[in-house]
Amino acid sequence: MTKKNFYIFTIVILTILTTFLHFVFMQTISPHVIFEELYYLPLLIGVLLFGVRGAVITWLFVSIAYIPFFFTPWTTSIQGYADRTLHLVLTGVIALVVGILVERERKKSKEVEQERFLAGVGKVATVIVHDLKNPLISILGFTKRICEGKGDSGQAAQAITESARAMQRIVNDVLDFAKPIQLDLKDCNLVESITRSVDECRTKASEQEVTLLVNVPEGNITVTIDTFHFERALVNLIDNSIDASHQGGEVVIGAKKSSNELVVSITDHGSGMSREAVAHAFELFYTTKTNGTGLGMPIVKKIIEEHGGKLAIKSKKGVGTEVAVRLPKP
Repeated sequence: MTKKNFYIFTIVILTILTTFLHFVFMQTISPHVIFEELYYLPLLIGVLLFGVRGAVITWLFVSIAYIPFFFTPWTTSIQGYADRTLHLVLTGVIALVVGILVERERKKSKEVEQERFLAGVGKVATVIVHDLKNPLISILGFTKRICEGKGDSGQAAQAITESARAMQRIVNDVLDFAKPIQLDLKDCNLVESITRSVDECRTKASEQEVTLLVNVPEGNITVTIDTFHFERALVNLIDNSIDASHQGGEVVIGAKKSSNELVVSITDHGSGMSREAVAHAFELFYTTKTNGTGLGMPIVKKIIEEHGGKLAIKSKKGVGTEVAVRLPKP
């Protein structure tokens, strides 16, 4: 049963139940209508969930259920007929007014959401254009020098290639974040995935004189992951730790298992992050790097959460950062 059908079913049941209570108890307890206020319950549900249309339809249904009370033995006076007529009119007016207010609020919320969406699109476009601007200027500048026969053509070609790769990386990051991740989950050895991820980062670590240390338990640690996406997330996290480390520093990649989860940690003793940076680390396009796109951490978070895991950051400015990837045990 869908939520919509469930609420409609609830409205019908409440209306029937209220009518039943009228007939059962009014003859034995009181000659007055003591349960008619309960009709407001299905009315409120109809109004809040379905707006003006729901208000009208629910009021008509409730009114049909209420009409028999005009012809009961305890409704014989003009005062009794007036009381019931006034009840029908008031419930209809209240339902209609509340329905109009609900739809007005929904329209306002939708407009605000649309404005936020457009503002987000504008922010995304601004960041992308800004990040593409510098490599594009570099490509155009070196292309012009080649055409004019100025400078070292080999150096110019290398600069153009690096700028084109930077643009390609930005475009790929945007596309990767925008499209849904399709995981191919298999039981794998977590230690092997960590080893491959670390090996992929060793060249960069060597260039920046940073030592990568692996601290994992001996033997196999079985985990259900998509190795391509998971290792890509680890490489991104290790890469960030290398960038944050000082020359001669160390980045420790560890793993441990508990009764209900597996934890992979990446720890550095580099520049660290402020509280504000930690709070905004997973926000789209937020970055503290001069050449960063601000898409790396959101993509990593998306990959880990698709695996049913969680990502946590502990950091202190000037001390270092620890990123923990928590995965459920298979």
